[in-house]
Order: sequence, then C-alpha cells, then structure tokens
Amino acid sequence: MLFYASEKYPEEDSYSKYITEHGGSTNAYTSSEDTNYHFDINTDSFYEALDRFAQFFIQPLMSTDATMREIKAVDSEHQNNLLSDSWRMAQLQKHLSREDHPYHKFSTGNMDTLHVRPEENGVDTRSELIKFYDEHYSANIMHLVVYGKENLDKTQGLVEALFQGIRNTNQGIPRFPGQPCTLDHLQVLVKAVPIMQGHELSVSWPVTPSISHYEEAPCRYLGDLIGHEGEGSLFHALKILGWATGLYAGEADWSMEYSFFNVSIDLTDAGHEHMQDILGLLFEYIKVLQQSGVSQWIFDELSAICEAEFHYQAKIDPISYAVDISSNMKIYPTKHWLVGSSLPSKFNPAIVQKVLDELSPNNVRIFWESNKFEGQTDKVEPWYNTAYSLEKITKFTIQEWMQSAPDVNLLLPTPNVFIPTDFSLKDLKDKDIFPVLLRKTSYSRLWYKPDTKFFKPKAYVKMDFNCPLAVSSPDAAVLSDIFVWLLVDYLNEYAYYAQAAGLDYGLSLSDNGFELSLAGFNHKLRILLEAVIQKIAKFEVKPDRFSVIKETVTKAYQNNKFQQPHEQATNYCSLVLQDQIWPWTEELDALSHLEAEDLANFVPMLLSRTFVECYIAGNVEKDEAESMVKHIEDVLFTDSKPICRPLFPSQFLTNRVTELGTGMKHFYYQEGSNSSDENSALVHYIQVHKDEFSMNSKLQLFELIAKQDTFHQLRTIEQLGYITSLSLSNDSGVYGVQFIIQSSVKGPGHIDSRVESLLKDLESKFYNMSDEEFKLEKDKNLDEESWFYWAEIQTGTLKFNRIDAEVAALRLLKKDEWIDFFDEYIKVDAPNKKSLSICVYGNQHLKEMRNDKDKIPSTSIEIEDIVCFRKSQPLYGSLKL
Repeated sequence: MLFYASEKYPEEDSYSKYITEHGGSTNAYTSSEDTNYHFDINTDSFYEALDRFAQFFIQPLMSTDATMREIKAVDSEHQNNLLSDSWRMAQLQKHLSREDHPYHKFSTGNMDTLHVRPEENGVDTRSELIKFYDEHYSANIMHLVVYGKENLDKTQGLVEALFQGIRNTNQGIPRFPGQPCTLDHLQVLVKAVPIMQGHELSVSWPVTPSISHYEEAPCRYLGDLIGHEGEGSLFHALKILGWATGLYAGEADWSMEYSFFNVSIDLTDAGHEHMQDILGLLFEYIKVLQQSGVSQWIFDELSAICEAEFHYQAKIDPISYAVDISSNMKIYPTKHWLVGSSLPSKFNPAIVQKVLDELSPNNVRIFWESNKFEGQTDKVEPWYNTAYSLEKITKFTIQEWMQSAPDVNLLLPTPNVFIPTDFSLKDLKDKDIFPVLLRKTSYSRLWYKPDTKFFKPKAYVKMDFNCPLAVSSPDAAVLSDIFVWLLVDYLNEYAYYAQAAGLDYGLSLSDNGFELSLAGFNHKLRILLEAVIQKIAKFEVKPDRFSVIKETVTKAYQNNKFQQPHEQATNYCSLVLQDQIWPWTEELDALSHLEAEDLANFVPMLLSRTFVECYIAGNVEKDEAESMVKHIEDVLFTDSKPICRPLFPSQFLTNRVTELGTGMKHFYYQEGSNSSDENSALVHYIQVHKDEFSMNSKLQLFELIAKQDTFHQLRTIEQLGYITSLSLSNDSGVYGVQFIIQSSVKGPGHIDSRVESLLKDLESKFYNMSDEEFKLEKDKNLDEESWFYWAEIQTGTLKFNRIDAEVAALRLLKKDEWIDFFDEYIKVDAPNKKSLSICVYGNQHLKEMRNDKDKIPSTSIEIEDIVCFRKSQPLYGSLKL
C-alpha cells in the first residue's frame, strides 16, 4: 500500500513508474519480525527516488480504492501458492503449534482474512491498515541504509533533509517470548499428503536461537555435521542403502525469540518403507556427536572456510547489500553490521552442546509427506486444505527404532583437503578486456579471459561437451540426463568436501550435450577438475544406483504435471520455437522402458564423437588454462584406447529457431495439466529479429518503457493476476518480447485481448511522446543491460563488446526510427509482426476454450500439433557457424 502514493507525490503508482523508468527496481518483503522496503536506480536519479521513498514513511496516502486492489493482489498471490508443497508444509507446521503464539498464524493473507471476515464483523480494513501504520512505523525502530556514489558527508546531509519528517512515537519492538510449541506439539508424528510425487521426511526440534550466539555458531556447526555428505556421514549411509536422494540439516524459521533445527530427507520408495530405520540412524548419528564431543578442529575448519569466503567474496549488487545490512542493523551490535553471522570465531563447546542436547527424542516433531497417505488421513489444515493425520510417539519408540536400525559405521568427517591456503594473485601479463581464443584443435576450443577487474584468488571454468547423440531422440535425451545424474551421484562423497570449502561444481545437460562448470577458489580447482574428468573416462553403470536415479528422474518428469500454468505456457512456447527439444511426456514414456543395460550401451556411443568448448577465466595463467584443456584431451581423446574422437565437420550441432509467419498471429490452446489448479495463464510472444546491435537496442528500449505500463495496467488497475510481466526473450540469438500473465479471475482469451488493448494504448503514448521525452527515455536506460561472455560463446555470437556497441547504437537512435521499428514489428496490426499466444486454461476457465477458438480471425493460425507445426515452418539460420 505504501508504494501507491503519498501526499507529496499523489499520482498513483508514480513511485514504481519513476524507479522503473530510470533503470531501477523496487520491492519489499515482510518476514516474521520485520518489513524491509528497498530500491535501486541509476545514480543521476537517486535524489528524487529517495525523496519519493522517504514519503512512504512521512505522509502516505492509503486510498480505499487502492486498498481493495491490493487485497485482490494479495489474494492472487495466495491462489498461486495453494498448490505449492513448500507453502502447504510450512503452514501445517505453524498450525500444529500454540494458538496464542504469532507463529501459529496464517502468514500471507487472502480475500477471506482481509475483506470478507472484517466486513462481516463491521471492521474496515483500511482503518486497520492506518492504525497498524501509526502503531508500528516509528523512527526509533527503523533502520536505513543508503548506498550511493557521493561522499558520506553529502549522503548524510541528503538523508537528514529527506527523512527528518518521519515521526518518532517511541514505539517498543513487539516481543513474543517463549517457544511456539508446548508438550502437546512435541513427540508427534504427522503424516501429510503433498501435491507433488515423492516422499519427504522432515524432523524438527525447537532450539535456542543461535542468533544470540552468532560468533559461536552452534547450529551451523551441527548442521554441517548432520548434513555432511562425505563417507561415514548419515547421508552416505542412507544413500548406500538406497533410501535417500538428498539431506539438508540446519536452523530454520528462526527469530530472536524462538527457533527450530530441521533435518529434511528426500526419500526413495524403498526409503519410505524404512522410515523407522532412517529415524533410528538419524538419532544414532546424533548419539555419535554426543559421544565424540564438540571438536576444536572441526570448528577451526568451519571458521577458516567462512573467513576465506567472507574476505574474498564477490562484490554483490548494491540493492542486495543494502537489504542485507539494513536487516543486520536490527540484530547485531554496530561493529558487526557489515559482518553479521558470516565469521564464526569463538569456540565454545558448552554452547554447541546445549543445542545438541535439545536434539532429543523428547521434543522432536516428525513430518512425513507422501502421496501414499492419500485416503489414510483424518484431519485437514484450514488454510491450504492439506490432508494430514497426527499420532503421539514416545522416546521409547525412538529408542526401539535406534536398536532395530541397520548396523552402519557412522563417522565424523575427515579433515577437508580442499580448504584453500594459497590466496596469492597471479602476475597476469595479459590485460585482455574480452575473452581471447587461446587454443583450438580438432578436439576442443579454449577461450581465455584473465581477471583484470576483480582481483580475487578465484577462477571460473565452463566446459560444454558437444555430443550430437545427446539430443537425437527422446530416448537419447533421457539417457543423457541419467548419465549426468549418475556422474554427480558417483562424485558426491568426494566433491562435497570441495563444495564445502568454497569450490562449487556442477554437471548439467546443455543444448547439445552436457556441461561442466567449476567456480570458486583457484588453489585446488585443478584437482577437482581432474577427478571429474576421470569419472567421465571410467564411467560404468552401477545397477543399484541406476535404479535409484531412474526413480528420482521419473518423479521429476511426473511432477511437470504440477507446474504452475505460466510455467507450462512458457514450456509450450519453447517447444514451438526450439528445434532440438522433446515434449516431456515423450521423454517420460521413453524413460519407463529404459534399463541399466541401455545406459551401459549408450554412454560409449554418446562420448564416441565429442567436441569440448571451454571458457576459463579469473586468477589463472595462460599456460595453466592450456594445461587444463590439454589434460582433458590426453585423458579422453589421445589415450591409447581413446574414449572420444573428434566430430566430423558435418556433425557440429547448432540450435535453430522456428521462424513464425510474417504478419501472422499464431494461437495454441491447451488445458492445464493439473485439473485441481484454478489458475490460467497466457504467454503472448512477439518474435522480432536475429541478433543485430541496432535492432537489439530498439527492442530493449521498447521493453524498458513498456514494462511499468504493463504492470500498472494489467496487474494494478485490471487486477488480472499477481504474476504479470513483460520481458525480453533471446532464443539462440533470435530476439523478441513476451508478456506472461497468470490469473485465477480471467481466462487466457480475455487476457490476450487485454494485452492487445495495452499495445494500442502504448501506440498512442509513443506517438504523442515529444523528442525531449524520447531523449529522456533513452538516457534513463543506457546502462541497463549486461551480457555474459559464456552466453556469447554458447550462442556463437562472440560479440564480447556487446554492451558498448548496444549503448552506442542507442545513443544514435532517433525517435522517428524507433517509432518506425514499433510500427513495423510490434504494434497490433504491424505488417511484419510475428506473434504467438499460448493459452493454458485452469479448471474454472476451461469452458471458455471452445468459444475462444471460434473467435480466431481467419488471418490467424491455430497450432493444433506443436511438432507438426514446427516441422512445417522455416528455421532461422544459426549464429553458431
């Protein structure tokens, strides 16, 4: 509500409009104990933006009309969350707590709580809002962070001038002492039915908030041990038994007054059948920690890792930094505002032991989610209608589970060999500002970019293994997927130590094969790289792990059905445009027939023809970078029995994009895949051009000017849905814009007509824009866009100077040229317009689909079969030659 208007700036939504039009962004969030408002903006517009911001807290206008619209926006957000398991389980945990404690309450609000019930009870919501504002918005309990380019004296003067009008009513910060759980809410086993396929076990204990001991970090210490994934760990034992695919441990839902320590375990089907054994092993591991005592060396490792990460952290963007520091100011003494909890430095076994003692069978809460509980529950959580049952358990039951659990050798971690000790910066002779092609053979190509800007002892490595077989069919795509999953699975016990020490790595499918990425401290990066390459070279299929991964991947594919409608619509849009992707339904069908033997036969063929595209950047010398790539070639290509051979010239795959018909509107209609979801969605996509600096700058300018109008008109005024956006799209170098709207109040046909209406309104706005206004719009947005070098390499554009070139094109752009561009490609009846409307219908709008189809103009095309349509259309030429 504060974003809408103030007495000084009464035009509705003018704050958000000003921020967006001057290259900025704005948001706010409410957590359990505070609300945080924030924005960023181009530096030359900072003063006025700060003044507009300050007026929220001096003289806001909270009109009756705006109040009702914002209630609808809150309700729309709640409708989106209704089928989200994370929201459902969080509220169930709150529901099973003291009714007189704020933790118990419904945490987001909806139409019922904000309008219907108050109205029934004669309560005016707007009056309550103003009362709440007057009660809690007092200068003495506010904290402000201002991050700008001016010197501190000037910024302080600015702040004092703009913010001195905020009232100080000497409010106290509300306190709610005591834990939210009584004995009635402890020693419970709760079985709940999720939306998604799968089983999860979440074990929770109320504990002393570690924020009061942030330098001793008791929950971080215990979370690192219970959540460890190396050999001897609880997760490793559960993985070997085939019972778990993931485990997280740490503090959650913490406040200054209360906190919980949670252990969440993703279960396999077999793990679901062994829940008691898994809980027995969890408590056995806690017993190991009790018996071994709190270790100085483990705390010292934690401290060393945190110190390295803090001192060599990348510079974060100003808005995130300001949000972090403003949050810290309420919690920490002044000397730790910038550090927060980042540097555990005080070894205090008694404090860690106190929290460890709280992880006992006496005060445990066990939440067990599975679709198998459907029809076996007798209770319903009121806000999300989550079906659940509750039974009490005793410490004796847990002791029995411990005694009957498998005899597994649970151990503490070994010392972490990946902790970096060499933080020196290389004497890099080259000062290249853009990546250079350092090396090219028939096996690989190496792009190299030394660090000439950040001066951190870190490196960034990307390697794309281009394997033509990887995406040649739905079967191949799924086998490639399982291959990558198994590689990660096999490496986990070893690589977990590297990740814990600030050296991240990832393996994932790419457009034409699979991609390896490493990022973090460069000191021991080479060791990890060699381990990954060795695993690829010596890959073998272990049938027991294949079964577990196949089950996990199958559930992931099945859960596509439960995606939000706007995600479904985006996926359909990709299917229409992208030449090398397969429908997930076909991949799921292929997956059901695959066995370990199929993968064992497939992987040697997959790797038999490969080209490795490499990008190495950071604190790495030229010869080191070349040596890394040479090592890969030695292991995979030039061994006496090579696993990989170079690609034939005709085999280099390129991503090509469907070219939509010029002057044509295309429609695709589909029922939402989750019949329980009331939300519908529209993706309205306008395809414009192939990568070219001048055209790019015109399209970016359109998106930036139209973005706020889209949000204001379609979300704020018309209240079509909480999810409302306009964004640029770039599919393998083919540029366009897409409007994405998800709604529970209107169907996609109506929303599509409102997007067209908006484009007509924008037409009037652009035509009436003066030359001076146009120049102002250009100046606002000159430094808005940034591109990453790896994306240039991946798409084949190799325009490493893109930012400067597009800014130069924008500077030269004249208003008439830009209007001509809009008239030719974007406006409703533009002669060269190519548009695609993807309409996904939720259950309450399904009956509108037939009527919407009947209304399609004869000049438009309805896509009935995406694959057939794609085959019938020409493709844009590839940029990757």
